Amino acid sequence: MLFKDVLQLVGHLNYTWTNTESLLIYLIAGLAKTDKETAIIIFLTLNTTKARIELVERLAKMSKTKSEDRKAVLELTSRLSRQARLRNKYTHCIYSFDQTGTRASTQLMRVVESKDAVRYGKVEALDDPEMMRISASIAAIQGINKDIWTLVEAKNFPH
Repeated sequence: MLFKDVLQLVGHLNYTWTNTESLLIYLIAGLAKTDKETAIIIFLTLNTTKARIELVERLAKMSKTKSEDRKAVLELTSRLSRQARLRNKYTHCIYSFDQTGTRASTQLMRVVESKDAVRYGKVEALDDPEMMRISASIAAIQGINKDIWTLVEAKNFPH
């Protein structure tokens, strides 16, 4: 795997993710029954993906939300959360390449603490199967993007 190929694929993953995460603004606006500008302020005030998704889920779970809307939103946020794991892995790691620039690996920037030891920096190969996993995640996030837009338009949420 070439250095430029890895960076291009991870860049595509991050672009697709950011574009799709921003659609939570429209779910916030619709579920909170507010305007887009207010929803943007709320979205930007929450500084993590997890917090944004939790807000959307909590709004969906309110008693005033129709059950079919609740189910649709929770299904979307569940799918988005599953994809967040892989995106987070590749956003919060260090990339390494051999001298030829063809063998890539990642080193996770996470501390794992047990009762009597501390470990950090798990190293994993960035091989063809892993690149396929990233590509599949991009496709899944693109599908979530389309499904959020479909819901936003069907429910006439502000956009």
